Amino acid sequence: MSIWAIIPVKPLNRAKSRLSPVLSPEERYQLAEMMFRRVLEVIRTVPQVMGTLVVSRDSKVIGIARDYGARTVQESGTPELNLALMRATQVIMRWKASATLILPADLPLIAGEDIAGMIEMGQAERSMVIATDQHEDGTNAMLLRPPGLVEYAYGEGSYRRHIELARAAGATVKTYHSERLSLDIDMPDDLKSYRELIGGYELH
Repeated sequence: MSIWAIIPVKPLNRAKSRLSPVLSPEERYQLAEMMFRRVLEVIRTVPQVMGTLVVSRDSKVIGIARDYGARTVQESGTPELNLALMRATQVIMRWKASATLILPADLPLIAGEDIAGMIEMGQAERSMVIATDQHEDGTNAMLLRPPGLVEYAYGEGSYRRHIELARAAGATVKTYHSERLSLDIDMPDDLKSYRELIGGYELH
């Protein structure tokens, strides 16, 4: 299976605005960059993933991605997430990808075994493997075989929408359960949970 990871990334200076009650703009920037770098680093350790495509309109993000050996698509304007992901999927389909793994850039605890575990679960010819967040609402990771199996439906309630779309497409649907993947950092409570899990953390 030829697998490509796709990571959509918001401009770092606009990231994590909902953390403004507890973090300064500089701290939010540093946190977003730290998490993005971790996701890129972890993906590089998984031999089943052929490559990574980062989609962003932030030239700083594009530069970081290239430092990690990732391919990039630089968007212009204010592209809607689902349309941006579909364009990225069309790119990797031209590269003969047989599956795609969609990952957000804010998974601070992601591990290579999570990615490998999802790939192992997604061996069926038409399959979706999906991991949700702590509230079982959003989509924190999603493996699709083949790419473009379903239209992307990110936003509130995307976890259940993606499952419904995959079932309607006749795909095998499996949920990957992982405490690491379930933690993304969007709200102050998420940051608190992260600090508790790792015993506190400092921004660098």
